[in-house]
Amino acid sequence: MLGAYAAREGQPLADFPTEGDLSQAQWIDLFQPTPEEKARVVAATGLAVATEDELDEIETSSRLAFDGQAIYLSMPLVAKAEGEAPDTRPIGFVLTRERLITIRFNRSHAFHHFIETQHRTPLEQSTPIGLFMLMMEAISDRLADILENLRDDLDRISKLIFHDADGVRARGRQQDRGLQEVLRAIGRAGDTMSRVRDSLLGIGRILPYVAQVAAPWIDRAMRDRIKSLRQDVSSLADYDGHLNSKMQFLLDATLGLINNTQNNIIKVLTVVSVVGVPPTLVASIYGMNFKDMPELNWDYGYPYGLTLIVLSAVIPLIWFKVRGWL
Repeated sequence: MLGAYAAREGQPLADFPTEGDLSQAQWIDLFQPTPEEKARVVAATGLAVATEDELDEIETSSRLAFDGQAIYLSMPLVAKAEGEAPDTRPIGFVLTRERLITIRFNRSHAFHHFIETQHRTPLEQSTPIGLFMLMMEAISDRLADILENLRDDLDRISKLIFHDADGVRARGRQQDRGLQEVLRAIGRAGDTMSRVRDSLLGIGRILPYVAQVAAPWIDRAMRDRIKSLRQDVSSLADYDGHLNSKMQFLLDATLGLINNTQNNIIKVLTVVSVVGVPPTLVASIYGMNFKDMPELNWDYGYPYGLTLIVLSAVIPLIWFKVRGWL
């Protein structure tokens, strides 16, 4: 899909007719572009439009480049809709003095919200670099929202593990299901965190590069905005690290609960086996067919044997209870 936009100072962003001359658009947005749409943009602007595979390369030289006229940038962008698994796809930027081109392949809430907002709100800076910074800020805000949601998810997991008596501390199958769900939730949080970290790393690479290469295009106010956004990204990266540490702690706690459950099962089996040994020994002795067995002709031999079997089972149980093993 091809979108083209233009704006003047003090006016909202307006759709630019895609059938017209694309060379007059300030921002051209390519979402999952077809070969025909790419060809139209290249013909109108003379700028290269990379493929998804090219944007997905991780080398710094592939993600940050300047040919003397245009800055070519790419980064992984995480998109996470409510109730859906996170999706990370590359996004590309082509930035010049006159134009901004974006190439993206996933439905990002940050872009959707950005387009809706800029259609209603007058732009303070309608230059391509100004639009680029607004997008970077919108992406940063969206990543912050994802981290806040992850914080809430980890808080719920923490409450379930340490404070909810009806949660993972239940018994039997209910406990197993609770622990399995906790592990899945921690795994989902860790996956999302790693994707957010990739996006933050991409922004952290892009901002200083743009500030250096595009220095002749930007004024002091724009440099201050770039510096402020770099600080925000750095703080988000630190917070992501904090959440990752908390996630690891919860994972260790969950695995500890699983190990404790397994140890309890083994302890019960051990007690049962130990308690069953003395009665078995007694029954085996009196089950032997010896003619001269002293108790064979007793009137109370049978009750005596049963009593001895019961006592041989009860005494170990009492001993385990006194020792605190039960």
